[in-house]
Amino acid sequence: MPKPRVLVVFGGASTEHGVSCLTASGVLAALDRDRYDVALAGITTEGDWIRADEATVRAYRVTSAGLPTLDPDGPAALLYRDGATVLLATLDHGQLLDPVTVDVALALLHGPFGEDGTIQGLFEMLGLRYVGAGVLASAACMDKVTMNRVLAAAGLPVGPFAAIEDVDWRADEAACLQACAGLKYPLFVKPARGGSSVGITRVETPADLPAAIVTARRYDPKVIVEEGLVGIREVECGVLVDRRVGGPVASLPGEILVNTPTRFYDFTQKYLPEAAVDLVVPAPLTEAQRAEVQRLAVAAAVALDVEGLARVDTFVTADGVVVNEVNTMPGFTATSLFPRMWEATGVAYPELIGRLLDEALARPLGLR
Repeated sequence: MPKPRVLVVFGGASTEHGVSCLTASGVLAALDRDRYDVALAGITTEGDWIRADEATVRAYRVTSAGLPTLDPDGPAALLYRDGATVLLATLDHGQLLDPVTVDVALALLHGPFGEDGTIQGLFEMLGLRYVGAGVLASAACMDKVTMNRVLAAAGLPVGPFAAIEDVDWRADEAACLQACAGLKYPLFVKPARGGSSVGITRVETPADLPAAIVTARRYDPKVIVEEGLVGIREVECGVLVDRRVGGPVASLPGEILVNTPTRFYDFTQKYLPEAAVDLVVPAPLTEAQRAEVQRLAVAAAVALDVEGLARVDTFVTADGVVVNEVNTMPGFTATSLFPRMWEATGVAYPELIGRLLDEALARPLGLR
């Protein structure tokens, strides 16, 4: 039997383009070529699809200049359907060259226009199986306001927050600021549909709140303002969802220790070489704390109807555990916690990728 061909899609038009490039490099190094063939499609920061070169992608690294980016001058790529078959081809002056059949997609896109249900909708319309959450779950998890509301409706603990919609901010800024008056400082002001801590500001006083909202709105017209919980520990947990073998399962949790005066796990701490952060796996928790983090991680994935995988971020406080975020396509870079947590749980990196692909290949097409 021919090996299934995996379409790896990376890059994207979001602010997390470079993170996605790093993720693609890590995944390509871990893919078992005895089991899978590979086709590559990169998406530029302008949204153009490029037929990417594997050697170039595998060489992506963080350098003194920052994160890697996809070369926009590569040959144009087109993903299309011919009968019941989905193909990737090079588009050259209206002609389709070197078409290859693809069986399953692995969209390693972070942030809007990739992790938010948009490309998942494209795959659904093409009839192409894919790794990860479906359209609704992807969109709900990308939007932190919607995610919090769904989790709260399911009875799961979330931190206090306020939502600022674009139409409300443009109509009455003072009323939006008043809606945040009940939150205790410090506050964290975030783009509602962003990621990798881009556009986030820690706010210590009410006087600084308007500027922080303006900063977040540069990345997303919809903003979430969250109460900064004091004395918390940032603990993450991986979840795998394979409905063929029962319900979701949780990894051993990992903890993020930020060794800077602000103790804020921002973009620099996550990805750049000068990061002053320790990622501790497994997290040094009590048995009760570990069990609660894992329970909430699984419950959050169920509440949001996640498929495939998720990384659930929690805050461990003196009073219990609070769900912070659910990420449907966590990073797979050398510093990413998701693969490290599963490795500590007994699932090596190549096996992890294989399990995700096998689960996606076994899914039925259409509504499920």
